[in-house]
Amino acid sequence: MAFSPVLAAYLLFSNRATGFAERTLKRRLAKGKEDPARLDERRGIASVARPDGPLMWLHAASVGESVSLLEMIRRIGEERPELTFLLTTGTVTSAQILADRMPGQTIHQFVPLDVRPWVRRFLDYWKPDLVVLAEAEIWPALLHETSARDIPIAMINARMTEGAHKRWRFARRAAKTLLQRIGTVQAQDQATADRLLSLGLPPERLEVTGTLKEGSAALPHDEFERQDLARVLEGRPCWLAASTHEGEEAMAAQAHRVARRSWHRLLLIVAPRHPDRADGIVAGLRAGGWKVAQRSRSEDITAETQIYVADTIGEMGLWYRLCPVSFIGGSLVEVGGHNPFEPAALGSAILHGPHVVNFADIFERLAEAKASLCVSEESLGDSVARTLEPDEAARMAHAAWSVCSEGAEVTEKAMDLLLAMLDGVE
Repeated sequence: MAFSPVLAAYLLFSNRATGFAERTLKRRLAKGKEDPARLDERRGIASVARPDGPLMWLHAASVGESVSLLEMIRRIGEERPELTFLLTTGTVTSAQILADRMPGQTIHQFVPLDVRPWVRRFLDYWKPDLVVLAEAEIWPALLHETSARDIPIAMINARMTEGAHKRWRFARRAAKTLLQRIGTVQAQDQATADRLLSLGLPPERLEVTGTLKEGSAALPHDEFERQDLARVLEGRPCWLAASTHEGEEAMAAQAHRVARRSWHRLLLIVAPRHPDRADGIVAGLRAGGWKVAQRSRSEDITAETQIYVADTIGEMGLWYRLCPVSFIGGSLVEVGGHNPFEPAALGSAILHGPHVVNFADIFERLAEAKASLCVSEESLGDSVARTLEPDEAARMAHAAWSVCSEGAEVTEKAMDLLLAMLDGVE
């Protein structure tokens, strides 16, 4: 395996970086980005006992990536009841969402920071039989220490953005050395495949399968809550601005003003990507003259409510079921968009802006099937009004569901790969 001075320097630093890492944790804790009760997990110290028997460790960076693994975990668990799944993430929000949604046989822990003593402690305790990386997070110490123990590594649902590729190009030899420690990669799209190959991943270890999110189970919801809200709405039309980022709430409000000319009782539900922004969003909307209710404050939707800010965690399945039309946030600002299969699986027609690089291949397929509509800030209001027409909403939702359901084989391919790798080490 080729020697990389950059990688060697990183590993040397990582071996002595506990002080630096402690300061990093302190800063993150002060910003609310760490759970104080579980901070030791970030140091590689387990908070629960390791069950006996084989264990598969799956790591996902955040909410979307971790949720995309749940259906696959459930199905593998049905085939291998003796297997334990260790699912790690790096965000507090992901832990909150996973708490009530993880299948049986599954343990959640926060992933240790990429500090070699902490990674060693983690691996020595959990002793995984297989390591599965979701998407394309490449942590050098984690890969190095795992490979040193001869633990097989797979990367599924791999996605490497253009920005990440540009950064790794400056350390191409390090990237090649690390990628060669991964046994098999299943990539979401050809662009990711090309980027990984250019960084030195052996082509015989690579397969383009599509995104695992296509095979995910539909987002859950509380049916009693849905029925209660449906009674409150009493047939009132509504649309959703989902996973919005700063600036998009104001755009959605202006679009709502336009759409209400055609749909006078129309309600806009705003579900911000980061709920901690909700108080500021509500204040801004009220300053603009809107009558706003806020879910986290238990404010009821009344006949006078024009905008409802849904600033709770884990309820997106509820809003997609209630709203026949959904605008996907992060797409009118340069964030790159969010997963469109979530509304598609639940019968909501999809509107989005032009900035969808994070899921470009999926949005392209939806557009080809006339299952989604690309809008601008100026056209969003008229597009909402047109799409709310029952026939149009139903047509788009059905087309989106058809595209979504075609991807179930991605989960099957990932399952086949991981089970074969497990069998190879038993």
